[in-house]
Amino acid sequence: MGDECCVIKAELLISLRMSLTVSLLFLLCISGVVAQDGWAVNYNSKSVCALKGSALTMECTYTYPSGHSVQKAFWTKELNTSGSEPPDLSDDPEYRGRVQYLGDEHSDCTLRFKNMREKDQSKYYFTFITNQTGGKYQGEGGVDLSVTDLQVDVPERVIEEHKVTLTCKTTCSLTVRPTFTWYRNGHRLSSSTGQLHLQPVSSDNKDRYHCAVLGLNSPEVTLNVRYGPKSVSVSISPSGKIVEGSSVNLTCSSDANPPVQNYTWFKGTSLVEKTKTYTMNKISSVDSGEYKCRSSNEHGEKLSEALTLNVLYPPKNVSVSSNTTADGKSEILTCSSDANPPVQNYTWCKEGGSSPVGSGHSYRALQSGSYYCVAQNEHGSQKSAAVTVEVTPTNVTMIVVAVIAVLVALSCIIFFVWKCKKPSSLTAPIAVPTDEKPDNGLRDRTALRHRPMGVLTDGE
Repeated sequence: MGDECCVIKAELLISLRMSLTVSLLFLLCISGVVAQDGWAVNYNSKSVCALKGSALTMECTYTYPSGHSVQKAFWTKELNTSGSEPPDLSDDPEYRGRVQYLGDEHSDCTLRFKNMREKDQSKYYFTFITNQTGGKYQGEGGVDLSVTDLQVDVPERVIEEHKVTLTCKTTCSLTVRPTFTWYRNGHRLSSSTGQLHLQPVSSDNKDRYHCAVLGLNSPEVTLNVRYGPKSVSVSISPSGKIVEGSSVNLTCSSDANPPVQNYTWFKGTSLVEKTKTYTMNKISSVDSGEYKCRSSNEHGEKLSEALTLNVLYPPKNVSVSSNTTADGKSEILTCSSDANPPVQNYTWCKEGGSSPVGSGHSYRALQSGSYYCVAQNEHGSQKSAAVTVEVTPTNVTMIVVAVIAVLVALSCIIFFVWKCKKPSSLTAPIAVPTDEKPDNGLRDRTALRHRPMGVLTDGE
């Protein structure tokens, strides 16, 4: 029984030793130590990350068998596979003056970088050479160095009235825990974390933001705030008076981000067009009215104020209406028309007449006949159809007509009587006495008085 217990104890001790050996080997592997008969390099970090322009220290330690003395210790970017000595990093012109070996020739192999450049990103190996034959060793695995910029990460969609978080980020996790500083328009803010929280933003936010770590600044960013249409307005061209028959363009404008995707035109409450510019060719009076434009994008829509379109045109649909007076002795004629601006002049005419008989919106017709009106404004004129009216003559009119008729008749009678009583000079007899012989002078005068005109006597 005692022998069995001893066997079990021995087996347990062997298992425990194997477990410890495996654990130790695992720890050595994860710490970067590769031991070969006393040869080892321990990289504190297998990968490091640094900001472009910053400084970085890569720490490591190394060991070698007793009896060896280190003659040369250096870092290189070249993995030694050929057995020849790789190039020393400090001899490379690209690194000269920017790398410093802080280690020694005993156990410390620390390297410091200054003013990191993007092309410094690579894998680096520590190598040392002793005074013994075959005393050359390079730490396996090396150290992966990543070089990154600072960038301010802005959400892909920043919407008006929403909260926004800005993040100061790098492409790799910085080896040195950073302290962040935020700036707005060049002025330092109180936030010291990797994120900056902004209250609901507005569309007019034009501020510039950047972050900094260890005095190194990220590029500035501005917010691209998205918002629905605002400041929607309507313009008209050409400007000035709009006359019937001309062409007119109505254009809708608005401020929106992203730009407006849909425009809709309304006349009153009726939809008339879906385009940014609404063109009306040969505009007519029926196109007069109020027009509005609705602008919309994915974040909302807005309606413009109304634009009143006032189309000017000459008189049309001119007509005459009549209304008999209570005594039936005249007709009141009224001229109506559609015009813009309203009719400025009405002229009344009687068919068969050579000149106008009146003017004004209304006309009193005292005589029967056919009348029409001509309506006119600054853009033209139009004549109405004729209206025939029958007017009953008044007593005064009848008396005047009768008096005129009597006077005409009397004038005719007087003229006829005068014509009948007038003697004819061509048939009057010549008085020549036979018994008496008056003196020559009297005879001569009598003969002259009764002689037909144009008859000459002897001796004359």
